[in-house]
Amino acid sequence: MAKKTKYIFVTGGVVSSLGKGISASSIGLLLKSRGLSVVNLKCDPYINVDPGTMNPFQHGEVYVTDDGSETDLDLGHYERFLSASLTKDHNLTSGQVYNTVITRERRGDYLGATVQVIPHITEEIKNRIKRFEKTENPPDVTIVEIGGTVGDIESLPFLEAIRQMGLEEGRDHVMYLHVTLVPYIRTAGELKTKPTQHSVKELRGIGIQPDMLLCRSEKAIDDDMRKKISLFCSVPMNAVITAEDVSTIYGVPLNLHAQGADKIVCDHFGWELPEPNIVEWEKMVETIINPQKHIKIGICGKYVHLKDAYKSIIESFVHAGVTSKAEVDLIWVSSEEIKKHGAEKFLHDLDGLLIPGGFGERGVEGKIEAIKYVRENNIPFFGICLGMQCAVIEYARNVCGLDDAHSYEFYRDLKHPVIHLMADQEGVTDLGGTMRLGAYPCTVIKGSKSEIAYGKTDVSERHRHRYELNNSYREMLTDNGLMMAGVSPDERLVEIVEIKVHPWFVGVQYHPELKSRPTEPHPLFRDFVKAAVTYKESKPENKKKNEADEVNVSK
Repeated sequence: MAKKTKYIFVTGGVVSSLGKGISASSIGLLLKSRGLSVVNLKCDPYINVDPGTMNPFQHGEVYVTDDGSETDLDLGHYERFLSASLTKDHNLTSGQVYNTVITRERRGDYLGATVQVIPHITEEIKNRIKRFEKTENPPDVTIVEIGGTVGDIESLPFLEAIRQMGLEEGRDHVMYLHVTLVPYIRTAGELKTKPTQHSVKELRGIGIQPDMLLCRSEKAIDDDMRKKISLFCSVPMNAVITAEDVSTIYGVPLNLHAQGADKIVCDHFGWELPEPNIVEWEKMVETIINPQKHIKIGICGKYVHLKDAYKSIIESFVHAGVTSKAEVDLIWVSSEEIKKHGAEKFLHDLDGLLIPGGFGERGVEGKIEAIKYVRENNIPFFGICLGMQCAVIEYARNVCGLDDAHSYEFYRDLKHPVIHLMADQEGVTDLGGTMRLGAYPCTVIKGSKSEIAYGKTDVSERHRHRYELNNSYREMLTDNGLMMAGVSPDERLVEIVEIKVHPWFVGVQYHPELKSRPTEPHPLFRDFVKAAVTYKESKPENKKKNEADEVNVSK
């Protein structure tokens, strides 16, 4: 008999941004650490087919998988916590569901029936949720996160679908986990359970009784309050879990395990499993909480007021900091402010600068000015995607003497378009899913800083771009000291540029942040942070301090 997959449905109430993705990832990590095979799936209720065309200010980071899918940023959490490589099948949107159902209706697949939300939309949702169960190696458990908040109109078809699954699969095969808010009213000095009660009431009104509550709060929730929540929400007290704020998201699994959340899941499904093996995870969290060093890295972009636009980059610095036992203090620098006030004002006391990917001309000149400053002052630099392209423009202008060098993305009437549209992007008019997306191989040049970091010459990295370094300028740039440190196997596309005489100056066309993991940081982020630590320690004031400390120790 084929293995029967269990399902954990994660919903959220009261407000958004409670951390459903972190909760789903944490439960997944704990179950995987007990020896189970785990799959995570995100259901997004928006009508967009994927978030690829959505403004980062509205949706945050677009996370790209190996197969080239543009997905929700929560898939990044799933991959990082479970050290997994996900695909388009792990992100389900209303747009995808309705597009499929309408296409079938136009084709006549429904034999003239009236096509409705129930059963047609809900059946399509259930089929997509259960698709992993039908694979050659079905998972032990599929954890399904439902986007949005209970009460949202657009989420109702997904909630109805998972309600139906509880009936169809049997309650011993389905578990409902609800993430809710217990706010702290500072003026009253009290935590309030009423928002959680109302949220659960709303969920029960739909027909779903939660089996576990994760109560988000900035303060600890005592047993009396948990007992009250248990009574009013019909959830056993031991399944009312305090999800108190922690200093690092990687501490969440440890907090949930300490309260027995993973054991409750195992008991619900009748699993008798060994305790989770999370020793390495605990060591990693301990290093994050108690770093031995502190460095400041600037991130120069135009979305600096919305940190979720750079979520994977932020987490990559956390991972890289563990290797150097350093806390990386990220300094957010607006590229537009640099253009107005100059680079030195914002960058003079940094230990490194990263310029991330992005689209559009706004703020580009500020990024170019920032790169010029760190190049001339030997401050470690890391450029990603557009960040690499800006580095090429800056080098062409200020080292090669091409004053009007720029990118074809921003200006079409250019004498020196050192960044040009990729050949296979000519004539592309649709915006969604048409860029160079997903994992592509790269050949890293021996002796480069990138080759030292990777420890090999053949790598695979994820891309999301339409423009590339113009090959007509490769020889000129190389002759003037810009190293083409990585290329596509056919040598048509420059993937990495470096400056040999600079302590650490690396630009990459791909997105390394998408492959960084908590216990296995990306090699380039790891070495960039190491270079920043070395740079800080080499400053005259720090050298004197280190020498004084050594003298005191010897005494």
